[in-house]
Amino acid sequence: MSNLKHVAVVGATGAVGVEMLRCLEERGFPVGQLTLLASARSAGKTMKFKGEDVTIKELTADSFAGVDIALFSAGGSISRDFAPHAVKAGAVVVDNSSYFRQDPTVPLVVPEINGADVKNHQGIIANPNCTTAISLMALYPLHQAFGVKRIIASSYQAVSGAGAAGIDELAAELAVVGKDAALGLQTEDVRGALAAAGNDLSNSPWAHPIALNVIPFAGSLKAGGHTSEELKVRDESRKILGISDLKVAASCVRVPVQVAHSLTVHATFANPLTPDEVREVLGQQPTIRVVDEPEKNLYPTPQMVVGQDPTFVGRIRQSLDFPNSIELFVVGDNLRKGAALNTYEIAELVAKEF
Repeated sequence: MSNLKHVAVVGATGAVGVEMLRCLEERGFPVGQLTLLASARSAGKTMKFKGEDVTIKELTADSFAGVDIALFSAGGSISRDFAPHAVKAGAVVVDNSSYFRQDPTVPLVVPEINGADVKNHQGIIANPNCTTAISLMALYPLHQAFGVKRIIASSYQAVSGAGAAGIDELAAELAVVGKDAALGLQTEDVRGALAAAGNDLSNSPWAHPIALNVIPFAGSLKAGGHTSEELKVRDESRKILGISDLKVAASCVRVPVQVAHSLTVHATFANPLTPDEVREVLGQQPTIRVVDEPEKNLYPTPQMVVGQDPTFVGRIRQSLDFPNSIELFVVGDNLRKGAALNTYEIAELVAKEF
């Protein structure tokens, strides 16, 4: 990358948009011109980039004149309505929403896994769901070595997966009920305390309080009782790995953690493998950190991982009752590798093609 690029960030004021800007700055992307786009209510405000104030503009169909690369992180409906305008104006879109992920004409890319697919784009490249990206960062090297056949995963997803609104909701609830954590409050107690403080959950991303709670439902309800998040893990893993019949079962849970998604993963492979072999394979990956000394209470946690780019893996153990199967605990920053960083890395590949 030598020549400078005109980069647009759509949804610049959101949690992932802010991280996208940080990635562009920290990693030295050759930004010659930066356009920040958001809703009308944010237009006119400024954000810092390389020490300079950049004025936010309202997103319109005409926002992409002269743009080389447009990074989208403003939701599926925005991507649906505005990504085609960006492509028509000559930009390559890297989209962080779910809207284009299962479109057969749109590459779905994790650069460390299928970066070569970027070359097959027709103007739009999709970024995977954060939970999918984090889990596959750990599983793909093992797939290369042993051949993955089945994945059973439970995710423990941070509130930032619902954007800034999720972060704000958890903070607001904790401010009200956090001091009463030791009381073992029931739902109605929490609802009552929140209502007394003026929070009736009408603006919450969730139907239930998230503070001091765990919600076994992430995304929207789909056929068969699955949620959209659970189906994304299955369908996106198949597309990224290129295994159309890969067996995947996922359960996605929202937990009162601000940043960093965690997963327990039970994976079955075509060939035998041992925990030591898994540690060796993962330890050779520059984007993986193996933290697996449970006898010393060392294993990944969200607090350990937040703000970092690598995916962390621990609790590596042989499954007791299933041949060729390993169990892992995987943690990654959902705003970084799960979203903004992966988007940035796709943009790097795109920039090399100019």
